[in-house]
Amino acid sequence: MQKMIYGNDIGHSLRFMMEQDPAFRTVAYFSMEIGLKAGIPTYSGGLGVLAGDILKSAADLGVPIVGVTLLYRKGYFRQTFDDCLQKALPVEWDPEKELTLLPGEVTVMIEDRIVKVRAWCLEIQGRSGFTVPIYFLDTDVEGNTSRDRELTWYLYGGDERYRLCQEIILGSGGLRMLRDLGYANIDDYHLNEGHAAFIALELIREMGYESYDKVREKGIFTTHTPVSAGHDRFSWDLINSVMDSSMASRLRRMMPTDDVSMTDIALRYSRYINGVSRKHTDVSREMYKRKDVDCITNGIHSQTWVSPEMAALFSRHIPGWDNAPEFLVKAVQIPVEEIRSAHAPAKMRLLDYVAEKTGKKLDGARLTIGFARRVAQYKRADLILRDTARLVKAAGGKVQFIFSGKAHPNDGPARETLRKLLCEVQNMGGTDIPVVFLEDYDMDKAAMLVQGVDLWLNNPIRPREASGTSGMKCALNGVPNFSVLDGWWIEGCVEGVTGWSIGPAPTESINDQYDESVDLDDLLEKLEKVIIPTFYDSPDEWGKVMRGAIALNGSYFNTHRVVREYCERAYGIQMRGL
Repeated sequence: MQKMIYGNDIGHSLRFMMEQDPAFRTVAYFSMEIGLKAGIPTYSGGLGVLAGDILKSAADLGVPIVGVTLLYRKGYFRQTFDDCLQKALPVEWDPEKELTLLPGEVTVMIEDRIVKVRAWCLEIQGRSGFTVPIYFLDTDVEGNTSRDRELTWYLYGGDERYRLCQEIILGSGGLRMLRDLGYANIDDYHLNEGHAAFIALELIREMGYESYDKVREKGIFTTHTPVSAGHDRFSWDLINSVMDSSMASRLRRMMPTDDVSMTDIALRYSRYINGVSRKHTDVSREMYKRKDVDCITNGIHSQTWVSPEMAALFSRHIPGWDNAPEFLVKAVQIPVEEIRSAHAPAKMRLLDYVAEKTGKKLDGARLTIGFARRVAQYKRADLILRDTARLVKAAGGKVQFIFSGKAHPNDGPARETLRKLLCEVQNMGGTDIPVVFLEDYDMDKAAMLVQGVDLWLNNPIRPREASGTSGMKCALNGVPNFSVLDGWWIEGCVEGVTGWSIGPAPTESINDQYDESVDLDDLLEKLEKVIIPTFYDSPDEWGKVMRGAIALNGSYFNTHRVVREYCERAYGIQMRGL
C-alpha cells in the first residue's frame, strides 16, 4: 500500500490508538478535490489543499477518518502562455507510481448505462504512525464505454453534464465503494462543499424513504462559497436524462424545487453546518437564512508548509511545537535576528528558482512581494499594477514582485484578469521594479513562495474571500501579510504586529459596496509610507512583525486546531490526551 509519511515516526502508539480495520473508522470525508502533493495533481486550489491538510492533521492526531475523492488522470491542467494568453494542457502522471489500485469494483447508473467504478488508495501516515486512507475513484475501467472512462479524467472539466456525472460518482459511487471496502460503521459523512451531496440519496436508498431524519443525523457540511452564483445547480431535464430513474424519483421527493441545488441538498440533510471564517459564517447565515451555521476557521498543516530552517528554529526554542502547533505562541521569545536568519535561505532558494525558470535575477536585498493563488476576477491579481506610474513613484528601486496562479480554462473573466496581469508584467520591464510570473502554479511552487517572499499581498473584493489559506502559510514562515480585511485576515490581522491591512474595515453587510480605488490608494500609500520604511530602516521592527505573525497567526491558524474543533463540535469524538 502506498503511503505518505509526515514528520518522524515518533515510535509509540497514540494513547487511544485506533485499529486499522475499516470497522473502526467512523468519519468519511468527501471532497471533489484533495491536494496532498504536486505529484498527485488531484487539486486545483485552496479547497483541495485544505482537504489534504485536514486529512494530514487527522493522521497526526489519530482521528478515525477516511477520505474519498476522484482520480483525475489528466489532472487540473498544465499551464503555458502564448503572448499573454493562458494555454491549458493535460497533465501527464502515472497513478501507479503514487497510489495502490484496489481489486474491487462498484457500479453506478448514468444515462441508463452501468458504469464501473474502481478505487486507488493512498495511506497518509501521521507522526504517531496512525494512518488515514484516501480513496480515489476511477471510471477508466475496462468494460466502460470510452465516454464513461473519461468521466474521472478532468478536474472541473467539461460541461454541466460532465459535472453532474462526476458528482453522482463521488456521492453515490463513493458511498458504495466504502460499503464494498467494509466501512460499515460510518457515523458521519463530512461534505467539503456540496459536490458529494448525493450521499443523502444513497443513504435514503439504504435506510428507506421514511429515514430523512436519520440521514440528516449523519450529515456534516462545510460551505466555502460566499456568493449564491458559486453553487452547483442542475435542471430537472438534465437530472432526468443523466440520473437513474429511481434515484431521480427519490431526489424529486427530497427536493420539490424548480431545479436541483447541491448546496440545498447538503443544507437540508446535514445536522451540522459550518463556514470557514467568522465573516464567511456571518455571510452564510444571511445567505442561507440559517442561524445555526457554526464557524470553524480554516488552517494549514504546519509540517507541510514550514521551511526546514524555520522548523529547526522552532524545534530549538519550542520543543514539541511540531505535535502541538499552538505552542508557537511562545515564538515571542525567539530573538528577531534568528528569525531573519532562518528566513534568508528560503528567500535565496526562491530567487534562485526564479532565475532558473525566468532568466531574471532578482535582488536578494530587495523587498520581495508575493501574490500567488487561484486566479479569479474577485481576487484582483492585477490591482497593484493598475496604476504603474504611481507604483513606480512610490516604490521604484525598492520592491520586486513574484506572481503565480492559474485561471480556470472556462472562466472567461478570470482568464482576462490573467491576461491583463501578464501584459502589465511585460510592461513593467522598462521600470526599476522587477516583476516576474512563475508558470504552472502548484503545491511545490506555493511552498517556495510562502517560505521565501518577504511580504504576502492579498486584495480580494469583500466579502468574496471565504477564508484563504496562503497567508496562513506565510505567517507560519514569518512572512507578514498585507491584505484586504476579508476572510481569515479579519481574525488574523493585528495592525503592525502580524502584518498590515488594506482598505476600510469590513461592514456588517454581506454585500460590501465600495470604490475599488480606495483599496488601491490605501495599498500604495501604506506600501510607500509604512512598509518600505520599516523593511529598510528598521530591520528589528520588521523582525518583530515576522515574529508576531508566527506567534499569533502560526499558533492558531493550523489544521490540528481545525481537526480538534471538528471532532468536538461535529463528529462527537473526544480529543482529550491527543
